[in-house]
Amino acid sequence: MREPPSIVQAALGCRCPRCGEGRLYAGLLTIRERCAVCGLDLRGHDAGDGAVVGVILVLGAIVVGAAFWVEFTFSPPLWVHAVLWPVLTFPLAILMMRPAKAALVAIQYRQRSSEMDR
Repeated sequence: MREPPSIVQAALGCRCPRCGEGRLYAGLLTIRERCAVCGLDLRGHDAGDGAVVGVILVLGAIVVGAAFWVEFTFSPPLWVHAVLWPVLTFPLAILMMRPAKAALVAIQYRQRSSEMDR
């Protein structure tokens, strides 16, 4: 059996933490029940909402900092903020959420695998 991918490779590719080939997601953020390539049962490795907290903290700090910078540099009308930040925040949240959740799944898989080996 070949060596599993690193956590970073599995996270950035949103791939199975065991084989690195099967897709991790069945939908936007829904973890598949099984890996189509190696058959790993992924139901026990679902990270739930764990990645949400990290993404909210990091993305929130970035967006608030950027909003302050735009406000103090350009002083745009309020409607510009109301249009600009949701349009940027929602896609960035999804782009950050998928790898963050995949990283948590990979970490859980590694931890549970090493516990089973003992």
